Amino acid sequence: MDSEKRKELWRAIKFTLFSLSAGIIEIVSFTALDKLTSLSYWPKYLIALILSVVWNFTLNRKYTFQSANNVPKAMALVALFYLIFTPASTYLGNYLAENLKWNEYLVTGINMILNFVLEYLYDRYVVFKDSIDTNMK
Repeated sequence: MDSEKRKELWRAIKFTLFSLSAGIIEIVSFTALDKLTSLSYWPKYLIALILSVVWNFTLNRKYTFQSANNVPKAMALVALFYLIFTPASTYLGNYLAENLKWNEYLVTGINMILNFVLEYLYDRYVVFKDSIDTNMK
């Protein structure tokens, strides 16, 4: 395996590990909101998603993509992703959990997997495309 492929594999592994930590934040906060409030599915999911996104963006920008990119610009690009993903996943999740009576944790897990895959591709090829490894400290 050449150096570039090895570097890209390591980048994918780091993204996965940080995403797992964000997933833990999401599921713990979702569970806390589920057990401690009477909120319906969508606000619990939305709050938990926002907490995990902030965590994930911060770690992946600095350590996975090692980007010196303009932070507000990168955040704006991530916000664009979530302007589409969040309403779509919130609506779909709420429909599955509230109307079809799917288990809320299963629905949240499906949304988390979709988020993981789509966000990696978007971050890698859109947000940090031209700034990968520009902040290698």
